[in-house]
Amino acid sequence: VQLVESGGGLVQPGGSLRLSCAASGFTFSRYVIKWYRQAPGKERELVAGISSRGGPINYADSVKGRFTISRDDRKNTVYLQTNSLKPEDTAVYYCNTRIWSTDYWGQGTQVTVSS
Repeated sequence: VQLVESGGGLVQPGGSLRLSCAASGFTFSRYVIKWYRQAPGKERELVAGISSRGGPINYADSVKGRFTISRDDRKNTVYLQTNSLKPEDTAVYYCNTRIWSTDYWGQGTQVTVSS
């Protein structure tokens, strides 16, 4: 199982980034994929999750209305569109899936929101 995040960077407040999580090594379409983030000195927190095959989507209250999670099962990829970014969104963003009670993580992609 491999998860590879990309798309992070430095952006000004109010800007946007599209994060990608490319997956391999498992039957991607069957599994829930989640995005987490971890800011310096803080615990890792759930940002958004998307179920398999058109199932439920959920968001943290702090990103509702600004972030959108989606998936393309043909490309084995999950996206996180982040809009109206704020300095408090600065963190390393990770994607995650759980298979047979084992959590798998990518290496993360850094998002920095600063003027």
